[in-house]
Amino acid sequence: MSRRAFLLATGAVAGSAVLSACGSKGGDSAAPSGEVEVFSWWTEGAENAGLQALLADLQLNQPNITFVNRAVAGGAGGNAKAELAKRLDANNPPDSFQGHAGAELSDYIRAGKLEDLNALYDEQKWTDVFPEQLLPLISSDGKFYSVPVNIHRANMLWSNPKVLRAAGADPAPKTFEAFLGNLQKVKRAGGTVPLVVADSWTLKHLLETVMLATLGDQAWTALWSKGADWSAPEVRQALENFHQVLTYTNASSPAASWDEATTMVGSGKAAYQVMGDWAEGSFKVTQNLQTHTDYTWAPVPGTAGMFQFLSDSFTLPKGAKHRDAALAWLRECGSKTGQLGFNGAKGSIPTLTNLNSEDRALFGQYLKWSMDEWKRCRIVGSLAHGVVANNAWSTAIDGALDTFVKSRQVPPFQGALVAAARQHAV
Repeated sequence: MSRRAFLLATGAVAGSAVLSACGSKGGDSAAPSGEVEVFSWWTEGAENAGLQALLADLQLNQPNITFVNRAVAGGAGGNAKAELAKRLDANNPPDSFQGHAGAELSDYIRAGKLEDLNALYDEQKWTDVFPEQLLPLISSDGKFYSVPVNIHRANMLWSNPKVLRAAGADPAPKTFEAFLGNLQKVKRAGGTVPLVVADSWTLKHLLETVMLATLGDQAWTALWSKGADWSAPEVRQALENFHQVLTYTNASSPAASWDEATTMVGSGKAAYQVMGDWAEGSFKVTQNLQTHTDYTWAPVPGTAGMFQFLSDSFTLPKGAKHRDAALAWLRECGSKTGQLGFNGAKGSIPTLTNLNSEDRALFGQYLKWSMDEWKRCRIVGSLAHGVVANNAWSTAIDGALDTFVKSRQVPPFQGALVAAARQHAV
């Protein structure tokens, strides 16, 4: 059976057009066998569709490997990370686990939990094809510790064109002030949530994009250096802007999950959502909606020209019970066919820089645009998705944000952020 026929038969891409006609590098005569236990937080919808596409390609290349899926539900990986911490503390690691490139991954490196992957990088020549902006975020002291499978953009605004037309609102406001005006139009029209949010991490995601819009890319990036001034007036203004935008959300009665919130946009129950471009996978794959007819996109107002990114990557923990199978899994994560199928279904772009015109043609309109944006925009890291802040710092921000959402008092919120930076910045 051909690769294309196999993927169609299994439904691995769940409606994605991204199918490759050529195979990944296959296994040799000593191909690994047995189980490979992998932790992730991809359990539903387009995320799971992407994972299944990756597994379909793995099965073709490594038919003797049995994938043991230890995915734990929960957006942004909060639940999975908690369960993973228990396993690592008990010296009972899975064979590989998902982690965000950047400061989040650095915590595991400093704790001595990961094997370096330099031999694998040399074998696969990945330093020649992974983006130069990404390599420092998956390495330490010249050693690589994870294989990035995708690039997502966090600072995206998704909307329902029909709802906006009825309210006289713009799907792509250029400035934060214009965005507030359009939210007010939707609120005045009634019947829909102007800006839908879900569980707590989606509020953190909204916060980081509003701060980026207010501060700009250089000031945003500078905040994550030791000694940065979180008490500055411009930070106060960013938090005031966040306070304003929250008044147009359903934060007092949020959706259960990010994808439920995305479905509210697709069904017309909400007008806008600030969410990463995994929402594209939900709109196209899960909801089967049409681009620019049923949903549309734009950079978060005030952030055009900036690409606030995150990257999902997979690791090799020290003490992995099925090391050879884990290495085969990591080869799959970095392979072209694996990344083409996975990213087309999930709503992200490959990390590989050696895509040709035929590869690019497999992707839809949004993802082609995102590939171009990655090349031409100024790149900044995401807070909510592990790039800029270590786990302890990020957790402290979570606590400050939860308190603020209940109190809506900006001065103590800023004070808590100042304290978090002083304690946890490295």
